[in-house]
Amino acid sequence: MLLEALSGRNLIFLGGKGGTGKTTIASAIAAGSARQGRSTLLVSTDPAHNLGHIFDRKVGPAPVRIASDLDAMELDPDATVETHLSKTKDFLRRLMPERLRGAINDHLAASRNAPGMVEAALLEAIADTIAEAAGRYDRVIFDTAPSGHTARLMELPETIAAWTEGLIANRERSESFAKAAAVIGSEPTQTRTDERNQQIRHVLYRRRQRFADLRTALTDKNRTAFVIALAAERLPVMETLELHAQLTRAGVDVPVLVVNKRAPEGESGFMARLREREAPHLAALDQALPHIKRVDIPLQPDEITGLAAIEALAMRI
Repeated sequence: MLLEALSGRNLIFLGGKGGTGKTTIASAIAAGSARQGRSTLLVSTDPAHNLGHIFDRKVGPAPVRIASDLDAMELDPDATVETHLSKTKDFLRRLMPERLRGAINDHLAASRNAPGMVEAALLEAIADTIAEAAGRYDRVIFDTAPSGHTARLMELPETIAAWTEGLIANRERSESFAKAAAVIGSEPTQTRTDERNQQIRHVLYRRRQRFADLRTALTDKNRTAFVIALAAERLPVMETLELHAQLTRAGVDVPVLVVNKRAPEGESGFMARLREREAPHLAALDQALPHIKRVDIPLQPDEITGLAAIEALAMRI
């Protein structure tokens, strides 16, 4: 059912309201994919990492083998920001005069807590992960943070690409002015300026291409799918509709919705009343998004922890 709905997609994102079991579902899709013989990488971008708890083993920032054809890793947003700032500092220190290094340090220190810094750094890490996975894995699955964070992340490639285009345009204008002023400077100074401009141009063009490639991948319906996980309750359904609208605006395809922890059929008493209570919320969901496949996963009697439990769930979805 669920794996069939994702057939052919090699880049899958799992998102939705917190507490809906996104990590469990992402892990089950990854395990099922691996059992089909696809080399699969499962990546968590959620600050509240749970992959290690799900598989009952240590998972970190580098891929670790979970099972045959299945690796997992966790991207730490804070560490990602530090890595991003460190690379930026090294680049700027090579290009800028010694007297400006103090100002560079102050600027980057202030940028650490700037709005959007975590999302931008995380997006770069996602782009790098996808690029590095090419040729090594058949499928990459991202277990993302709760809805609002993820929606911003999906919209960010276009924003950063446009911002980078602006930087390139400004850089080209600056180079024109520098060349005009160079007639009164010495030849060695002009040579150093040309080298510095070439390095800056190379970095900007590489950055533009990275986000252009990511944008192309995210909006390719033959390659990428976004799966929204939710509970059969009013607020998760409302949040799902909002997230779907944001993803649609960003050009990201949502081929399937997963309703997790559904009250099972054929029960009496409390479970029967719970299923009745779920019905109107799911009816509203189906009415609003009738064209999207819906997969229901019943509430499980036991906690799903460990590879065997994840693989058993994968066989049922």
